[in-house]
Amino acid sequence: MKIERRHDIDWLRVIAIGLLLIYHIAIIFQPWAMFIGFIKSEETVEALWAPMTMLNVWRIPFLFYVSGMGLYFAMRKRNWKQLVLERTKRILLPFLFGIVAITPLHMFIFQKYYNLPLGYYPHQGHLWFLGNIFVYVLLLLPVFYFLKKQENAKVKRVVSTLISNPLAPLLISLFFVIEVILVNPQLFVLYAQTWHGFFNGFLAFFFGFLLVYSGESFWNTVLKWKWLYTIVAVILYGIRFVVFGTEAPGYLMAIESNCWIFAIFGFGYKYLNKPSKTLSYISQAAYPVYIIHMFVLYAGAFIMLPLTMPILLKFLCIVAFTGLVCYLIYEFIIRRIGVIAPLFGLKWKLKDQNSNKIELAKLSSNSPAQLQTDYGKDNSSFLV
Repeated sequence: MKIERRHDIDWLRVIAIGLLLIYHIAIIFQPWAMFIGFIKSEETVEALWAPMTMLNVWRIPFLFYVSGMGLYFAMRKRNWKQLVLERTKRILLPFLFGIVAITPLHMFIFQKYYNLPLGYYPHQGHLWFLGNIFVYVLLLLPVFYFLKKQENAKVKRVVSTLISNPLAPLLISLFFVIEVILVNPQLFVLYAQTWHGFFNGFLAFFFGFLLVYSGESFWNTVLKWKWLYTIVAVILYGIRFVVFGTEAPGYLMAIESNCWIFAIFGFGYKYLNKPSKTLSYISQAAYPVYIIHMFVLYAGAFIMLPLTMPILLKFLCIVAFTGLVCYLIYEFIIRRIGVIAPLFGLKWKLKDQNSNKIELAKLSSNSPAQLQTDYGKDNSSFLV
């Protein structure tokens, strides 16, 4: 069965991870950075946090939505045993490896920066996201394979009909509102290793699958009503920022979060659903970069913060350092050493350089229609 590649989702996933790096770097310049285990700049730039508060309300739920979408595509050509094995290799292995070998690195840098006794502390850190996804896969597989068997039956027709209503994406927010009321998190944006983060991610993962399962209905809906969702999101953000000082009641933030996400899907579907050689490269790089970015940005902070330069220049230098070093590690270590690649979520058999050149040549010479078929045949790489 030919499966159409959704280039817009790939682009959005890459952009979201790029914004995640900037978000984590912005934390370094906040007065409370040390309270969550970040190196803290002596000179703070609290003005950086205003745009970050808009980003923070949707960045993690968005990635869970995309991960649920990726699972739908992965299921199209795998039975449940193959899927569990594939997800074990692509998620569980990097998660366990990261706990023992990657996340302790940024703790070493933190300890060195503050002249603390050096100690080895394996922990989930930012990789909690991967652990959650693996659990969601195991919990939801029976439901998803049931839905898969009903793709030509009444269930899918009902889902598609509901999703075609412009209010349907907003109605989805009600499930997130119920979650936040029942769990009552201390902060809505406190996702990492909390019950709120677990259930919020569970809902986003489930609905990500369901929205792609519905077919073109969802994409046509968000394409047509993207400006409505944008306006509602901007209004709710304005209320949150002006009235509540960035942390509004959870039920309002749940609605705002989903409005941003549906608006982003709509604009992405309109403008980003195009194949690209650049996308082919950076889409594969996104997952490894997500895994390694924390210790790289800590290293950047370790080097840049003691220097005498304007504070905003320090921020920009850490951003540039993080991007450059992540690229170098990916390109010259992770991508080129076959035994290492699977530990960072890449496929077990990577193509050699000659094969890559042949593929790039095909991408350059083929027609747009052929590109749509050839590029990125494994849609499961939507997963982060």
